[in-house]
Amino acid sequence: MMNCAASVSVIMPAAGSGQRFGSQSNKLFAVLDGKPLWQHAVDRFQHRGDVRQIVLAISEEDDSTFREQIAAISSAVPIHLVRGGATRSESVRAALDQVQKFAAESASNGTATKTLVAIHDAARPLVRQVDLDRVFAKAAETGAAILAAPVSGTLKRATSHGSDTVDRRHTYVALTPQVFAIDVICQAYARDRGRMATDDAQLVERTSHPVQLVTGSADNLKITFPEDLRIAEAILNECRSEFA
Repeated sequence: MMNCAASVSVIMPAAGSGQRFGSQSNKLFAVLDGKPLWQHAVDRFQHRGDVRQIVLAISEEDDSTFREQIAAISSAVPIHLVRGGATRSESVRAALDQVQKFAAESASNGTATKTLVAIHDAARPLVRQVDLDRVFAKAAETGAAILAAPVSGTLKRATSHGSDTVDRRHTYVALTPQVFAIDVICQAYARDRGRMATDDAQLVERTSHPVQLVTGSADNLKITFPEDLRIAEAILNECRSEFA
């Protein structure tokens, strides 16, 4: 494991529902290999020397469950809970307030370092350490970098007469974490006017700050449906040493 020359605060939006997952409760409480799904995501970051804190943006109805589950584990870094919003962007914005407070406290006590903000889906339990090493290093160098996987399948675009084939060269699927210098991501959110954005990198792109793509493993999948849990468990069992 390689640590980047920066202090990393990890934000995990976790205020979603289990609607597509087919659950009455938050899908992040679904069990994978004996642990709730969100804990696997936290475990990918908590033992890294460059990660200083993890901020979970949660809903009010999930507050007590998260607190109980956090109290039952031993985390190597502080885990903070903040109230998330109705959208992903609102949740990230709330978590950014906590990160800015942390950075200000570090500056006031003389322990400030370059601060990176890594925004990661709490439903992605299988990000690899080598990918974190590379995306953190690229973000520390450039101010903005995200994990992404090259598109391997044939892409089609629906048209009025049927379909067209889309050239997939230079086309990637965005993954997480998406990692930014704190001033870059805070500026992007300050300039946000509520226009639809499908990820945080899109907000940064609108400020004209370039976002670098770092090729990541395609098995860094997001758990959306119940069958995704079975796929994640198979990957975890096959590559357990990489996710220890």
